Amino acid sequence: MLANDLDKNSYIFPNPIYAEDKGLLAYGGDLNPSRIMTAYLNGIFPWYNPGDPILWWSPDPRFVLLPKDLKVSKSMRPYFNQKKYNVTFDTAFEQVIDNCAKVKRAGQGDLGTWITDEMRAAYIGLHKSGLAHSVDVWKGDELVGGLYGIALGKIFFGESMFALAPNASKFGFISLVKRLGELNYELVDCQQETGHLGSLGAKAISLVEFQVVLGRNAGEGTHLGNWKDILNTELPKKNI
Repeated sequence: MLANDLDKNSYIFPNPIYAEDKGLLAYGGDLNPSRIMTAYLNGIFPWYNPGDPILWWSPDPRFVLLPKDLKVSKSMRPYFNQKKYNVTFDTAFEQVIDNCAKVKRAGQGDLGTWITDEMRAAYIGLHKSGLAHSVDVWKGDELVGGLYGIALGKIFFGESMFALAPNASKFGFISLVKRLGELNYELVDCQQETGHLGSLGAKAISLVEFQVVLGRNAGEGTHLGNWKDILNTELPKKNI
């Protein structure tokens, strides 16, 4: 089915079951916070290149990670046991998203990133509203990795990550998933399959399965606020 042109005066999205084979569901609209939240609650996310209309996606299958399925490889354990990095939450959101925007992605050519100025402004606004969060990985006083995404109910919708030091993004992701598990989060939405996330325990589930989780999550309350207030910034005290 062809992607739908969104009505700028309505935040209603087509049912994701009508997405094209690669997951494209709709185009147009804007990045109003209410539209973005409606999208995520229905398993839809924006992703487009500079100069293109806003594209809205809902791929089937969906790549997700359940906190109980997290895998920490033997090669990663020394990073935690020796405390090679330190992790904070929501202390450097703008730095994290700016570093993510600099990462060269396959298939983007000279465009460099899908994080346009419009996307950057939208997610910074969501961060200030207490909905978008960052995981900040430090080596001393230097930010060397991180990721950001949106938390709604008991689902964390991951958006992008970066690393300027060996395994720094993995370190941040593992730290996040462990804390989310302790807070009874149901899953982390990784959107699309990558070997990087697959090695950490992420798996593909059908759109139907994902929609069931979204429906269950709709009844969960969302913590609005800075994650510094609810997530322990210390590394695990026991060996992994």
